Amino acid sequence: MNPVENLEYNTERPKLIIPEYGRHFQKMVDHAVSIKDDSERNRVAKAIISVMGNLQPHLRDVPDFQHKLWDQLFIMSDFKLDVQSPFPITSKEVLQQRPEPLEYPQNHPKYRFYGNNIKRMIDVAVKWEKGDMRDGLEYAIANHMKKCYLNWNKDTVDDKVIFKHLYELSDGQINLVDENLTESGQFLKNRVSKTGRGGSNKKNQRNNRGKKRY
Repeated sequence: MNPVENLEYNTERPKLIIPEYGRHFQKMVDHAVSIKDDSERNRVAKAIISVMGNLQPHLRDVPDFQHKLWDQLFIMSDFKLDVQSPFPITSKEVLQQRPEPLEYPQNHPKYRFYGNNIKRMIDVAVKWEKGDMRDGLEYAIANHMKKCYLNWNKDTVDDKVIFKHLYELSDGQINLVDENLTESGQFLKNRVSKTGRGGSNKKNQRNNRGKKRY
């Protein structure tokens, strides 16, 4: 007899319920399901749980992890394994239930180029008591808004535009009219210098490509 004719291929085998454990584990579970004697079936089930726990020995004695292993054992048996579990058995119907959809925060800021974090900072600032600390935070927010504006819009912007946007985003609770923000040129200078450093490094990498290293 040609031994090749008796080879089994995965495409011809039953689909693994939990592939991470492999086919040998699945065969062990199938064998446990087929055992007629109750005490022997329970003993084999506990032995399978022990082997499953040995795959992650640092977690095998943690109660929550043990509960997870028993759930996986019942899942691999297609809930046909009749044994006494030390934990409540999760039903097949419960596991197949669709989870409730999570609410995703829908933020639609008027000025998207500032980002959601700016709006959160503004919401925090308006809750602070008026004083030096709040004044400093409001000024820092306005300065950062100007930097964001220059990154995404133009090469220059009047401070009055930033103050107007800040006034709107704070519902009229922050009104900076007599402040002088950092000059636009300073933000642009920092942006160009960072770009220049990055471009120089890439240029050096291209020049060094192909050179022998000793």
